[in-house]
Amino acid sequence: MTELKLAFLDTNILVYQFDRDNKIKQKKSQVLIEQLLKNNQAVISSQVMQEFVNVSLKKFKTTILPEELEMFMTDILKPLCQHFPSYDFYKRAIKLFRAYSLNYYDALILQAAIDLGCQTLYSEDLQDGQKFGGLTIVNPFR
Repeated sequence: MTELKLAFLDTNILVYQFDRDNKIKQKKSQVLIEQLLKNNQAVISSQVMQEFVNVSLKKFKTTILPEELEMFMTDILKPLCQHFPSYDFYKRAIKLFRAYSLNYYDALILQAAIDLGCQTLYSEDLQDGQKFGGLTIVNPFR
């Protein structure tokens, strides 16, 4: 039996699938998410869910209706959301923050991906190819 290789999706990957102004990133994010969902490989944290909901309610040019957002949260985000913070999680994230001079919110994303045992973190906010133990950052738009 082969080991399932989990991939963590940063908020921006989820957001771009709705970005009608950037068709290239929209298509790439849609294909990536579809492939990861098909293979049961995608995971997110509660932070990603919160950030996505915030962006979708405030910053999309074409606003998602609350009913559509609730359906997306139930059908897509809830099953993907596998990480919920603990006090120790925040302590580990601060160590990452200090060790790598990261933005604190990026350290939280990284630590959640590490906690879940992910091999890949898809994000455009971190350095493509950078490794954190067994976790590799991949910018799917590069």
